[in-house]
Amino acid sequence: MANTVEITLPVEGMTCAACSARIEKNVAKLPGVKEVNVNLASERARVVLNGESTWRDVVEKIEKSGYSVPEREVDLNITGMTCAACSARIEKVVGRLSAVDSINVNLASEKAHITYFPGVIDEQDLIRAVEKAGYGATLASATAAAAEKQRKEQAYRREAWTFWGSVVLTLPLVIQMFVQLFGGSMFLPNWVSWVLATPVQFYVGWRFYKGAYHSLRGGAANMDVLVALGTSVAYVYSAVLTTLGHSGTYFDSSATVVTLIFMGKLLESRAKAKSSSAIESLAKLGAKVAHVVREGVEVDVPVEELRIGDVVRVRPGEKVPSDGKVLEGTSDVDQSFLTGESMPVAKAPGDEVVGASVNQASVFTMSVTKVGSETALAQVIRLVDQAQGSKAPVQRLADKISGIFVPIVLVVALVTLLVWGIFVGWAPGLIAAVAVLVIACPCSLGLATPTAIMVGTGLGAESGILIKGGEHLENAHKVNTMVLDKTGTVTVGKPAVTDVWMSPGVSERDVLALAAALESQSEHPLGTAVIAHAKDRAIDIATALGVQAVPGRGIVGVVNGQTIRVGRKRWLSEAGVPEFPNEALAKYESEGKTAVLVAADATLLGIIAMADTIKPDATVTIQQLQEMGIEVWLITGDNERTANAVAEQVGIKNVMAAVMPEDKANKVQELRKKGRVVAMVGDGINDAPALAAADIGIAMGTGADVALDAADIALMHGNMQGAVDAIRLSKATMRKIRQNLFWAFFYNVLGIPLAALGILSPIIAGAAMAMSSVSVVSNSLLLRRIRLGREV
Repeated sequence: MANTVEITLPVEGMTCAACSARIEKNVAKLPGVKEVNVNLASERARVVLNGESTWRDVVEKIEKSGYSVPEREVDLNITGMTCAACSARIEKVVGRLSAVDSINVNLASEKAHITYFPGVIDEQDLIRAVEKAGYGATLASATAAAAEKQRKEQAYRREAWTFWGSVVLTLPLVIQMFVQLFGGSMFLPNWVSWVLATPVQFYVGWRFYKGAYHSLRGGAANMDVLVALGTSVAYVYSAVLTTLGHSGTYFDSSATVVTLIFMGKLLESRAKAKSSSAIESLAKLGAKVAHVVREGVEVDVPVEELRIGDVVRVRPGEKVPSDGKVLEGTSDVDQSFLTGESMPVAKAPGDEVVGASVNQASVFTMSVTKVGSETALAQVIRLVDQAQGSKAPVQRLADKISGIFVPIVLVVALVTLLVWGIFVGWAPGLIAAVAVLVIACPCSLGLATPTAIMVGTGLGAESGILIKGGEHLENAHKVNTMVLDKTGTVTVGKPAVTDVWMSPGVSERDVLALAAALESQSEHPLGTAVIAHAKDRAIDIATALGVQAVPGRGIVGVVNGQTIRVGRKRWLSEAGVPEFPNEALAKYESEGKTAVLVAADATLLGIIAMADTIKPDATVTIQQLQEMGIEVWLITGDNERTANAVAEQVGIKNVMAAVMPEDKANKVQELRKKGRVVAMVGDGINDAPALAAADIGIAMGTGADVALDAADIALMHGNMQGAVDAIRLSKATMRKIRQNLFWAFFYNVLGIPLAALGILSPIIAGAAMAMSSVSVVSNSLLLRRIRLGREV
């Protein structure tokens, strides 16, 4: 009889007792279900199975009932990985667990991101699975990050001392080797060489033996197997020769290879730490202390103890402790960490402020609206961390090759030994086989992609470009069509006065002053634009009496005894205004502008033309996209006249006008069906479906949260230049990945035959293998030299 299994699954979507009863009824129909109990209050379903049905059957039945079983995500810090074969092994072992939906192990960041169904397994089951594969695992968290960093730093210091000890022991052997190369004789007795090589082989090299043991126990072979096997063969063979009284030992080769590879691992660790420095830099940005005002008294409390609703005072030069809203005072705040923009932003009561931004001018008080993981800084860190831990599709090839590479190398080494042994001699055959084992390590292959992604996404975050995954960073370089939403993307998103026409004898100040007098009592967006323009001209705004808005027509009121009307031409004509400057009106209309007329009694005073103004960087950004070979489209719900006017100003030839919000996604799909790789750039709620439908969705950070959630790339500012920078960053990162993969493949393809032919000694092979990994990581770090906003 099958074993009884009890599972407890979380269930979402239940609203009443009828929901839980429905789930119990449907799940009970499954064969082998002994007991089912759904608790509405705890939102948990407890199911006892005898093996005829699985937990997946239960999940499917719950979902078919109209409810959902949410997955859970967890990050684990992994220790003991040495090459791509290690990460592939962990993915294979943990991925076998029935409740694991996905797992991604990043060799460069030494983390595993796992999605699983809680209730079937838990986090400890995941950790045990990693340990079964032969590696160490701990839960990654904000509190554990500092401890993990400290652990790595301490481990690095210990290994550095071990390395220098290894150098001291190996140096006499290396000197003797060079003396022999230049015709000299051995000056160290064999037993002295044996004594020097032994601690290097078994103390310094213990990490390779340990890694090889765990790897083989887990059913796979990794880099450690190659190193441990190769150096052990040379060491044991030399020990046998020494015992039998023969000369010509290879203690120098085994000790030097261990030392060189150990040095390579140290250098690699330092380089990888630099490649992941973006998250560490972001984490340091937050404030440590907040000045909380309680009952009129200012109290300093740690930022971690802040609560929503706390009133905080922020002094000049201090960092804003958390996300919030200004209550009193005005100031300029530096938000460059989030937006990449160096210019400070003016803040007044009612404005939102972001934690970790810097108050530059005056004291202000704020109310805390978000704390902890909900703050903008915390979310940015989370997105960057997830992106750096993700895999680009191009990495699949490297992972696949690494998984089968080591067994092939073992076969090549054996064939090399046999061929040399039979036709030349066993001693040179042994050295050639050891060289093959040592030089064939796939470390550089495993680091080629993740290190470049870590540096690329980190650089993007520092410039206000949040790339939500390695696959998006890779796909962005393929974009050949970019669809730009008009309002809020190409344009500022709010109207501004562009032209003022005056009747003979009337001044511009008079027209603006009278219009602003009425609009100051209105909340219409066009009225706001008029008032802002009048204030920019330092025009005194008079007081209007009896102001009344006429929907769809305009606004009327009395100023200085005159009846002033501001509105449409037809409405003013009905009020008795006899003549209009039709040429000026036609010009404004052809340019896609909205014109309001200002009249005093029955006399036309002037016309105020307004339009949603083009962003300052829009034209040059679109030009840069076109120079990159990207076809640019403008999409908008506005009429064709307005859309074409905007497109003409910024140099766009392809226009999709009068597109309803629900049809934007369809338009994007139409372009994709034509074989185009489409990026959609938008900022509004109505852009979210189109952002999701595109190959790459790019959301402006000044827009709606739903747009940011739907996008693959989020620009944490309102500048269009960020879209160009995202494409350029993707192209630059992919160039680095291709370079890394080329040299990694080239190194192994060239190195293994040379080693098999006896051209490379184990020592040279060890040095080359160690430096190959360092060179790949260093090449990825060169990405940091890119200056976004310029040609790369």
